[in-house]
Amino acid sequence: MKRREFTTLVGGAAVWPLAARAQQSMPVIGFLDRGSPVAMAANLAAFQKGLAENGYNEGKNVRIEYRWAEGKNDQLLALASELVNLPVAVIAATRTSAPAMAAKAATSTIPIVFETGSDPVKDGLVASLNRPSGNVTGAFRVSAALIQKRLNVILELLPRAKTIGLLVNPNDNIELTQVKEMQEAVRPRGLALYVARVSNERELDGAFAAITQAGTDVLLEGNDTLFLDRRKEIVALTINHKIPTIFFERESVVEGGLMSYDADLADSFRQVGVYVARILKGERPADLPVVQPTKFDLVLNLKTARTIGLEIPPALLALADEVIE
Repeated sequence: MKRREFTTLVGGAAVWPLAARAQQSMPVIGFLDRGSPVAMAANLAAFQKGLAENGYNEGKNVRIEYRWAEGKNDQLLALASELVNLPVAVIAATRTSAPAMAAKAATSTIPIVFETGSDPVKDGLVASLNRPSGNVTGAFRVSAALIQKRLNVILELLPRAKTIGLLVNPNDNIELTQVKEMQEAVRPRGLALYVARVSNERELDGAFAAITQAGTDVLLEGNDTLFLDRRKEIVALTINHKIPTIFFERESVVEGGLMSYDADLADSFRQVGVYVARILKGERPADLPVVQPTKFDLVLNLKTARTIGLEIPPALLALADEVIE
């Protein structure tokens, strides 16, 4: 063998392991969500923004492995286990506590950063908000606890409403809590409550027909990823049936929904990205307090109000943080 060929061979053999080690040294983030990527573009961009603010860019110095349960909660543990076995350096588990609960069941050592609207202490994710302990921390939107506030807001628009509708997913772990809170809210007011339970998109048309038949005056959308993923269909149904509806996230109002009251979902995802980056840099989940929102926004869609024959009172308009014309 000629010396040049030998040198090339040795050089190539030496370079390949170095390249492989460089590729392997790139940290891998696991991303677990109980829904689908259909309606997640803005939230994923916010998550990646949080990473980028702290020096991590997907495909450059970090890789992200995505796992979507497509609404099937019974798949979450298997998907979480896949991420654990890759392995990943940290798991982001988003939009409800269910993905984080699955990730927590799959590993007690890999850091987990959740994004949820339900109370992570009550759900058993963390010991406390200020001192999470263990391998779990994240962002708590406080969204599920706002259901009574949303009722107050929509009754400012329709104070004579007698029957209140609540749209929930019976497969969601916070469904019973949301129903209980709404029962407690309507009882002192002497209002009737109609609960519409929808577990998949095929049940939406029938649910809205039943909501209308029940004489529902206003509708509150419960927190659930199914409703996020099917926001266009749900918004269209509320308009077609002319049911004044308050949603739990702004994006539905941008799509044409009447109103929403909630913390900023995109910012919650950005905070998850920030925490994931900080953990990649060496911080421990137990030392990172659960992030909570400091501001909640009321968003109104005036065009939709006119379409369904409503006039927004000046007092409610004055309270709005954003008005979509």
